[in-house]
Amino acid sequence: MYSQRKAEFFLVLTTMIAAWGWVFSREAVQGMPVFAFLGTRFLLAAIILLPFCKGKRNRIPLKQLPKILMTGGWMALNLVLWIHAVAITDSIGEGAFIMSLAMLFVPLVAWVILKNRPSRYFWEALPVAIIGLACLTLFKAQLEFKASQLWFLGAAIVQAIYFCYTSLYTRMVPLLPLTTIQLATTGIVALVLSFFLEEWPTSLTTPTVMWLGASVVIATSLRFVLQLVGQKNTTAANAAIIMILEPVMTVFVAAIWYHERMPLIQIVGCILILFSLFYYRWRCSNSLSK
Repeated sequence: MYSQRKAEFFLVLTTMIAAWGWVFSREAVQGMPVFAFLGTRFLLAAIILLPFCKGKRNRIPLKQLPKILMTGGWMALNLVLWIHAVAITDSIGEGAFIMSLAMLFVPLVAWVILKNRPSRYFWEALPVAIIGLACLTLFKAQLEFKASQLWFLGAAIVQAIYFCYTSLYTRMVPLLPLTTIQLATTGIVALVLSFFLEEWPTSLTTPTVMWLGASVVIATSLRFVLQLVGQKNTTAANAAIIMILEPVMTVFVAAIWYHERMPLIQIVGCILILFSLFYYRWRCSNSLSK
């Protein structure tokens, strides 16, 4: 019981770190190109995790390497879309709730990729999430998507694809080297994009370097370790429900750091999205326990 409570505490802490990670990223890209930041962040995080990939239990068969690199490609695309949205959005809390829809896109993607039909609970939760998304995009009594919202929505769809493929291959390869390769792939892809599309500044300010360091060490490496430990010592259902708290935490962090305030209609949208996610996870976990 104690170890499970500690695991759940680690997962709650993970959602808090993830929320502050939005701020770290937003602040860092004010002082350096977005793809340069993304590439540096994830490549350094991969280097930090690399020493922990030693040992027989972490060996990866060469025949699995192309599949792992493919998942890394999906992760890279997901994060490239996400960091661009973070750089241009005026509300990271709103973006966090749009990104949280990825968990509802997963059953649809799994239906296409893995031929797993979505459960009845998914179809019950989906209309509520769609109404919530509509409320988030309701301006002046009409639906109007902002550019950042479209980028976040695209990132959420790609994240669902990444999640499905990663879930499939985690059964075949050790988790730690899988994640390290995915992080390294993301870092390399982002740096290549930066090389061709961006102009690097001659120097970085001290605050920018500090935000970058916090993103690498705290929001990426530490967050991954805490999440891994938490998921290992609790049920998948508990972990999934706790991780839904990330957008809520992000809204609080955005209110504290940026003094972001949402109109009432967008608050209603966030509540509807959160309700749909909790309902879907709760009904799924109950059906598995029977």
